[in-house]
Amino acid sequence: MPFSDYKTALVTGASSGIGAAVVERLRRENIEVHAVARSAQALRQLAERTGCIAHAIDVTDRPAIAELAGQVEFDILVNNAGVDRPKKFLEADEGDIDLIVDVNLRAVLHICRLIVPGMVARDRGHVINISSIAGAYNFGGNSSYHATKAGVSMLSNQLRIDAFGKRVRVTEICPGRVATDIFNHVHGDDPSIRERFIDGFELPQATDIADAIAFAISAPVAVNIGHMEITPTLQVMGGLQTARPQPKTDPFGEPGP
Repeated sequence: MPFSDYKTALVTGASSGIGAAVVERLRRENIEVHAVARSAQALRQLAERTGCIAHAIDVTDRPAIAELAGQVEFDILVNNAGVDRPKKFLEADEGDIDLIVDVNLRAVLHICRLIVPGMVARDRGHVINISSIAGAYNFGGNSSYHATKAGVSMLSNQLRIDAFGKRVRVTEICPGRVATDIFNHVHGDDPSIRERFIDGFELPQATDIADAIAFAISAPVAVNIGHMEITPTLQVMGGLQTARPQPKTDPFGEPGP
């Protein structure tokens, strides 16, 4: 369905990175974009730059999201907001688990619950769920994050079943490493973080993800681009590791026989 058939969009996590790039890209297509994020100042700057409509709302604030969903008929929904608290699951903190689940999965479920039925009723709409390669591949230290992104991936598949027979398209975008400030948000605002994750690498930019989303949206109505995995050319997933058993220890911490 060409962009001309869509009028309004809701983008979460819109204050920076991929979210801000998506807002800018959709505004270039004359879409009325409602940008949702917690940072009011960053949203104001984005609104001044793009003409989007800013909403300083936490995606976990269900009443506020419900009020917005009740005011606007959204043709495009981009679920982009996400958080992470990377650590080994054996050391996981209760609050971290709740936050990751609440933002990455529970909020997505409720926003879809509030918006997708209207799309179905109007026989028009496109849902873009930003998941992650973490929803399909394993790497250490992010078990809660992996679990929520896998949930978003399955939700994306299931939404198409639930909306079957209507022209509601669903696209799951699975980014790998992208050159955004997400690493500073997750690991701390320190120059060493950029050196560790960004400097010296050839990485997709946030605008590349936004262009991929625009490509999916601009496809003819008969075309649903259901899944896009977008990674650096020099990044691969997988690899086989085999561990030797560790020596047993006695109750006093000494190696056993």
